[in-house]
Parts: sequence; structure tokens; C-alpha cells
Amino acid sequence: MERREFLRVGFLGSVMAFPAMSRAAKSGATYAGNDSFELQEITLAGLQQGMKMGRFTAHSVTESYLRRIEQLDAQGPALRSILEINPDALAITDELDRERRAKGPRGPLHGIPVLIKDNIGTADRMTTTAGSLALEGSIPPRDSFVAAKLREAGAVLLGKTNLSEWANFRSEHSSSGWSGRGGQCRNPYALDRNPCGSSSGSGVAVAANLAAVSLGTETDGSIVCPSNANGIVGIKPTLGLVSRAGIIPIAHSQDTAGPMARTVADAAVLLGALTGVDPKDPTTVTSAGHFHADYSRFLDPKGLRGARLGVARKYFGFLPEVDKLMENALEEMKRQGAELIDPVEIPTEKDFGENELAVLLYEFKDDLNAYLEALGPRAPVRSLAEAIEFNEKHRDREMPYFGQELFIKAEAKGPLSSQEYLDALKKNRTLLREQGIDATMDKHRLDAIVAPTGGPAWVTDLVNGDHSSGGSSGPAAVAGYPNISVPAGFVRGLPVGISFFGRAWSEPTLIRLAYAFEQATHHRQPPRFLPTVEL
Repeated sequence: MERREFLRVGFLGSVMAFPAMSRAAKSGATYAGNDSFELQEITLAGLQQGMKMGRFTAHSVTESYLRRIEQLDAQGPALRSILEINPDALAITDELDRERRAKGPRGPLHGIPVLIKDNIGTADRMTTTAGSLALEGSIPPRDSFVAAKLREAGAVLLGKTNLSEWANFRSEHSSSGWSGRGGQCRNPYALDRNPCGSSSGSGVAVAANLAAVSLGTETDGSIVCPSNANGIVGIKPTLGLVSRAGIIPIAHSQDTAGPMARTVADAAVLLGALTGVDPKDPTTVTSAGHFHADYSRFLDPKGLRGARLGVARKYFGFLPEVDKLMENALEEMKRQGAELIDPVEIPTEKDFGENELAVLLYEFKDDLNAYLEALGPRAPVRSLAEAIEFNEKHRDREMPYFGQELFIKAEAKGPLSSQEYLDALKKNRTLLREQGIDATMDKHRLDAIVAPTGGPAWVTDLVNGDHSSGGSSGPAAVAGYPNISVPAGFVRGLPVGISFFGRAWSEPTLIRLAYAFEQATHHRQPPRFLPTVEL
């Protein structure tokens, strides 16, 4: 069911159309419904306990979130974080409730509604479009690996989240969180601020308590940046830990799906459900012997004790208020028993920017063409070239604010046998792996590197596009290494996160460190849906 149809007939029978901006937002009023929401800030463990005790059922939990979505996403603050709702969600919950009564729960995700980003394929009555009108109506022939794993775990696929269209790989001047299908997604802490992206809707929905957990994807920053901007936890896994099969791609050398949640514990539970070797994604073969089905066993409130953490000062200094939060965070880590090596430098990190873009352009053309071809004859567009043509023909709807410069540059690239591509890929991996993160961690005997994830959310600007003040996602993204962002405080009411990143397959260590920091600080606060930042 698409957003406009959900709003027309609605879970509650609503007949309202989606407003460009709610009356509350126009008038400067704030939404005050958090205190009355039964599932406010509830965790996966809390939901499972409630279902065990008979207080909740999967059906009642899903109904509550559907009401919340209609209230906040479609009306109220009009967050625009959800593109469509699964029309079969309640029927699925009934089956799962019957199974629970007969056999008990399958595990910690049994009966839990999960929202997933709209580039993650599902073979059901929901579409998979990357937010683009060019793929409207597209339903893949089979579930993505991660969607199938969620179903296997007993999760309820509640709906598809809005995103930066094509995972923010269309224009050089885009506004994160905008898509042709969903319009501009809005930050729940201040509605005129940007949610970052490209997993914008996944971050906003979890922050606003439209679901307990969601699934995002990242090529460079697309999980950790919206986690930073929306005051939640995001895990960008090691490349190959989670299969990309069935996910609309940007680049196979960097793409991965990963969990987004309000707590490290919930993100760890969701990550475990996603892992496993998948023949349809050969990269996952490298995860054999490294992946875990249960990352919650690495949660340790004393996990910072004895840890050696490198402080990547290169990513400080862009805003004094953020630096102050980071210094507070570092002091807390020391109080918890961590040893800080301050500063550390990844000596090669300044040299990869141009090579990264070259790799992404080459791989985007090749990978997207392969994905579209695999959709078969029902695919609305069959190639990147056809997507470019579609955008030109529908410029008024698809390009009212920004163009498709990256699409055009990618289409001009040659095959993956091109020497330019091979050289750039080799250089990137060498610079950020062996000579980069690995060398730095070996030199200082580090458990992880820490840095600010980014700055507070910027004002959404559909004329000039994004203007982020800072971020540290690049090294881990290009290396294909894991990265976790955790809330670290607020600047003028806007959340800011701190990142823990490290070498390949170090998710257990990073989860232990991030959880210990979270438990010592408890910076997470729910949003108030203010029309703008309070000064």
C-alpha cells in the first residue's frame, strides 16, 4: 500500500490527503503526544516481555505503530519518513501470534514490526523503488536476503522508509531525505532541519518511535549520518557480513545493509538476524568464521575497562560545541577505564576522495544495470540510461530541485575492466586497509578509533542542497570496515553522535565499547517535533 493510498483509506479510515506541511508546523506549535504513547522508547526486550506477559500481542503492537505513523508521519508534524505500509502486516501478526501461543517465540524478533529502507527488495505487495518514480510499481521476483532473514526470525515487515533518492547517488547538489516518491523527509528534533541520509526515513522513524528498529543501507555515511542527526544508534557492518543480494545497489565494494535502533542492545539483536553466507552475494563467503547469530552476548556495561582507543583528531574542530561534547565523551571513557591514545592519525586518509568517487561511478553503472536486468520484463526501466531518460521526461516531478549529474557521469564510464577503475579500487583498499586503519591500529595496539560522527543537523535547503559541517564515515566506508554511531549529547537541542570504528570483523569489540559508553551516559532523548531550533 503506497503512502497516498494508506492516507486515503488509512488504518483508521482517514480520508485526509498528505499535507505539504502540517498546520501545527506552520503555526509553530509542537507535538505533545509522546507521553501518552504506550510504546514510547520501548526496547525489543520490553516488547518481548510485554508479549510474554500477555500485555501485548504482535497484532496490538503493530496496530499501535500504525496509529503512530498516521498521527506523526502523515499528519501532525508530517515527518514523511514512510513511503508505504505493508498491507499484509496485520494478517502476518495474526499468524505469528498463533505460532507464539502454540510453540513459543522463535527469538527476540518474533512479532516485532521492522521498517526497512525502500532500496531493500521484498517479494510481497510492497514495491522497491529507491524512492524513484522511475521504479514505481516495481516488485522484485524474490525477497532480498535480509528481508528473508527478518521473516525467518519472525519479524513483521511493517513498511518501506523514505530515503535520499537512489541512496543519494543521483546529484552533486541533492537534499538528503528527498525522493520523488516521498518528498522531503524531516528531522523530528527540529522540523526545518535535515535528517541526513541516505537512510533518512529509517533514522527518523526509529527516533520518532514509529517502530523499535529499522534497516538502513550505507555506501559512505548513509547509516551513521542519519543515526547521528536523529539521535539513535547505527551499525555499519564489515563488508560481507550482511548480504546485499536483492538490494538496489550503488557499489559492491562499499555497500552494506545494517541496523538502526534507539539502543545498542536492540541494534545488536537486529544485526545478528541479518548475518550469514549467501551464495547470491559471493562477498559473504569472507564472513565465514567471523559472523555471529547473536551479538547481544557482547554487551558489557564494563566494556570500556582496559580498552585502548585512538582519538582521530582530524575529525574534530569543525564546531566548538561538538568538540565540547566529544571532550566530555572522552573524559567519560577514561572514567570507565579506557586508555586514550590521543591523537592518532590514519596517515593515508587524505588521499582517497577522488579514487572513491571514481570507483562508485564505475560500479554504480555496472551494478545498477545488473539489478535492473534481473528484475525481468516487468521492470519499469531496464538500465541506467533508461533511468536518465525517464528523469528527463519527468523533470517536473523528478528533478524540481536538483539534477542527475552523478547518473550522467556514471553512464559515461566504461566497464569494470577499465584500468582507471582497477587502479582506483586497488589504491583505495591499500590506503584505507593495510596502510590505513590496520596500520594505525597495529602501531598503537588499538581496540577502536573514536571520532565525532558528524555535526548537528543542518537546515534543509532545496535550493543549494546539503551543507554538512563534518563527518568521519569515510575511512571505514572505503575500507569496508565496521562503524558504530552512538548518541553523545545535544547542541542546541539537536543530537550529535560519536563513532567507534575499527578493523574488519571487529563488530563484537565495537558493540562492547559502544554499549559501555551508552550505559555510562544515556544521552538518548526522544524528539519534541519542534518547528525549528530553540535559541
